[in-house]
Amino acid sequence: MRIPRFYHADTLQPASETALTGGVFHHAIRVLRLQPGDRLILFDGSGREFTAQIQAVSRQSARVQLDGGHIGQCESPLAVHLWQGVSRGERMDYALQKAVELGVASITPVLAERSQHHRRGERLEKRLHHWQGVIIAACEQCGRTVLPELSPTRPLLECLESPPTGQRLLLDPAADHGLREQPPPTDAALTLLIGPEGGLSEVEIRAAHAAGFTGVRLGSRILRTETATATALAAIQTLWGDLG
Repeated sequence: MRIPRFYHADTLQPASETALTGGVFHHAIRVLRLQPGDRLILFDGSGREFTAQIQAVSRQSARVQLDGGHIGQCESPLAVHLWQGVSRGERMDYALQKAVELGVASITPVLAERSQHHRRGERLEKRLHHWQGVIIAACEQCGRTVLPELSPTRPLLECLESPPTGQRLLLDPAADHGLREQPPPTDAALTLLIGPEGGLSEVEIRAAHAAGFTGVRLGSRILRTETATATALAAIQTLWGDLG
C-alpha cells in the first residue's frame, strides 16, 4: 500500500517530532483513519521529505516522529515559468494541477482581455488561496518536494511592461513555427504564456511579441486552454526537460 504524502506548512527538522493539525490532521486521521504506528511522508516545500511514524493521536492533533529525511529527486532541470491566462473554475484548476505534475517552477495567473470572471479584492485573494491548495495537492500526489511559486494575479499587459529575461514562448495557433523548431533554452529556463478561453486578443499578441515572446503552435488543431497547458508543458519537458 502506498504511503500517504502530505505537505507540512512548518519547516521540518530531521529526527525530530512535529504535530499534525488542521487539514492534514483531518485527512490523515479522520479520512484515512491512520493510527499510532502507521507511517506517512511529510514535506515542507524546501526540497526535503521525511518518513514519519504516528506516535499519538488526540482530538485535534497527532504527534509524529520524523526520520533523517532526504532530498527529493523529482524536480525538472528546466525551470519553466508559466504565465497562465485566468480561466473558469475547473479549467483553471486542471491547468494548474497538470502544470505542477509536469514540473513547472513558478506560476503567474494573468488576467487577459478574454479571461472569464475578472476578480478583484477579497474574491481574488480567495481564488489565489484556492489555487495554492490545488498546487499543494498536486505536489502531494506526484511526489514533488518543492512547491512551485504562485505569484499574485496581474493583468497581462502590466506583466508585459516588465518582461522576463531568457527564452519567452507564446502559444498561438496562428504561429508559423512549432516547438521543435525553437532553439533549446540557453540558461535552462523559459517563460511560457498561454491565454484563457478564447485565446489572447490581437492587441495582447502584438504586445507579447514586442516584449520578446516568440509565437509557437502545437499542431493543426485548436486546443482548449487547459489541454494546451498540459500538452505544451509535456512537449517542452520532452524536448528540453526530463520527460521521455
